[in-house]
Amino acid sequence: MHRVSSKHRVNHSASEMFDLVADVERYPEFVPLCSALKVRQRMAKPDGTEVLVADMTVSFKLVKESFTSRVTLDRANLKILVEYLQGPFRNLENRWTFEPKGQQDGKDVCDVGFFLAYEFKSRMLAMLMGSMFDAAFARFSTAFEKRADAIYGRPKLAPT
Repeated sequence: MHRVSSKHRVNHSASEMFDLVADVERYPEFVPLCSALKVRQRMAKPDGTEVLVADMTVSFKLVKESFTSRVTLDRANLKILVEYLQGPFRNLENRWTFEPKGQQDGKDVCDVGFFLAYEFKSRMLAMLMGSMFDAAFARFSTAFEKRADAIYGRPKLAPT
């Protein structure tokens, strides 16, 4: 199983970063390999979380694959969990965390945690897309940081 994990300090608030990652409909605009995303269902839960069921299409050259996941948006705890439902993977799990870290130079900062584990069902698809997926998924958190900089107008901090 392939795993990607990172934690980056960014010059944006935890709630801003949560909102950015939770806005899944915008992913085709800036997420590597994401060519389409459609939310099928959106449900508010009694515990205050929101659950989405979404179809994401990833494309690279002539290869195009879609998969369905359940996305749990836990705003109170600043966490997002993505659970795989169907598609070309044997399994896929994605977690985001957003930890407020106070202020630096008068601006809110937070640590954004990103974890992804995945395995393709097909050995052929794994050979065809595996290394490219690894490279793209490794750039996911950076893509969100750049998007936050563009939307919220503040540069990210130098790596710590």
